[in-house]
Amino acid sequence: MKYINKLLLLLVLGAFAACTYEFPEPQIDEPTSGSADLTKIVSVGNSLTAGFMDGALYNRAQQNSFAVILAEQARAVGGGDFNVPNINSVNGFFQMGPQGPLGRLVLTVNPQTGATGPAPIGAGDLPSDFTGNKAALNNFGVPGITLLTALIPQTGGPASPANPAYNRLYERFASNPGTSTIIGDAAAALANGGTFFTFWLGNNDVLGYATGGASNPAILTSNSDFQQRLAAALGAMLAANPNAKGAVANIPSLAVLPYFTLVPWNALPLSQAQADQANQGYAAYNGGLAMARAGNLITAEEEQRRRIQFQAGQNGFVMEDEFLTDLSALGLPSIRQSKSTDRATLPLSAALGQPVGGNPALIRGISFPVEDQFVLTPEEQLEIRDKITAFNGFINAAVQANSDRLVLVDVNNLLDRVFQGQVSSGGVGLTASIIPPNGGFSLDGVHPNARAHAFVANLFIDQINQKWGANIPRANPNEYIGNDLPR
Repeated sequence: MKYINKLLLLLVLGAFAACTYEFPEPQIDEPTSGSADLTKIVSVGNSLTAGFMDGALYNRAQQNSFAVILAEQARAVGGGDFNVPNINSVNGFFQMGPQGPLGRLVLTVNPQTGATGPAPIGAGDLPSDFTGNKAALNNFGVPGITLLTALIPQTGGPASPANPAYNRLYERFASNPGTSTIIGDAAAALANGGTFFTFWLGNNDVLGYATGGASNPAILTSNSDFQQRLAAALGAMLAANPNAKGAVANIPSLAVLPYFTLVPWNALPLSQAQADQANQGYAAYNGGLAMARAGNLITAEEEQRRRIQFQAGQNGFVMEDEFLTDLSALGLPSIRQSKSTDRATLPLSAALGQPVGGNPALIRGISFPVEDQFVLTPEEQLEIRDKITAFNGFINAAVQANSDRLVLVDVNNLLDRVFQGQVSSGGVGLTASIIPPNGGFSLDGVHPNARAHAFVANLFIDQINQKWGANIPRANPNEYIGNDLPR
């Protein structure tokens, strides 16, 4: 019976083969923009949109931002040129050195210790004026801007001690420095034939506060100000072209950034002799805590939390903590040793264990407490987490209020999944680290590298495709470079 069935099958197939009718080739979905129009994309944002990486804005980084990658993929569905305000610098500017500007960060090996870490590459360039056609720009990403500084003309200059909003990286390509605004320039570009926009602002309304160890509350945007400024900025983009659609990204959790995870809480190595010497210096302090406990000024739990005791091996460092009970009347400072629940910031890696002010008796983290700007306590982490949740709520509400024209791009969720090891391409993972080849963050520990930007671009593409029935091809993240190997 099986033989008969096989024979019948062969006869049927032969009959079909003898016919002149040809079956159509399987149809592969053609690229399409669906009900979106990506002919001219305008992107407005901060360092993430600009392509800031490795502590600098430089050529390779600028040309590998998510905005540039998205625009490149959009060419398949009719997208046009995407012009950026070229920085024209191979190394960019990280900081001033003794001999002049120093460029971007690279991984280097310390010849004395053998340790590998980020350091400036060498000579860099101060940002120069943009000499191209300002009226033809598509990318209005400016590193360091908040929602407020995206909206005010002072951001474009002039530079003065009385103008903290001044931003050289905007002045260099502002349509009218000192008069124009970033949002105004982006909205004008959208009005001038723009068909689609990306909007990613708000990160710096909390990031600067966090990277400074939550030590300067004045720079943390209030919820009411954030909501009002978001409405003004996003509203200006929507009003610029009533037919243009847009993709709006939210704010990722800062807990996933290597800037807050690279320096361990117990990063202080001591020998037994060093530990014994340090403990002698804190004998009076620990005795004072016992007296405060006996006087019911602090609980036994807080006394234990504040006691300072070093040992041979890895130790928590001595740090300031404003959330401790004020015992200054007893001459006791608000200090303790770091715990596993604390988050040290990346700059502490260069300062910990070093003399303060050149005084060998004042060693940061041992005899000199680590200052507030270097550490996030659990209370500060909670404050920052709540602030991001609130800001993302405002962003989501604004998108939902204009759901016919806007789509939310949940970068917060993407980076959470990266942190959990759940993101990959072609079997190659993306990690929340700076370690090549899989590390997704550039060497400043805050900004994604080029490969991670490709994942972000794909998230934008996925949301646009889903929202408006488009079929924009996704980028291949493995074609984009991660961090360079150590030099």
